[in-house]
Amino acid sequence: MNVEQSITLESLRNISVEEFLNMLRQKSAIAVQFANGESLIVQAKVELAPLPILDGYVPAGWKEGIYEH
Repeated sequence: MNVEQSITLESLRNISVEEFLNMLRQKSAIAVQFANGESLIVQAKVELAPLPILDGYVPAGWKEGIYEH
C-alpha cells in the first residue's frame, strides 16, 4: 500500500474529524503513528454509484445459444 502521508496521533487531537476526512480524501492512505512506535494505516474507500437499470429483456434460451457454436 502506498502511504502518501504520515501523521502522529498527538497531532490528530488538534484537528476535527471533518479535517481528517478531507485529508484522507486528498491522499490515498494516511499512516497514523502512535507514541509506542506502532502505526495504523487508514485508507479511504470510494463506493461506486449503482449501475443503471436498462430497458430491454433477455431472450429465453440465451444461455444454450452461447454453447451452440
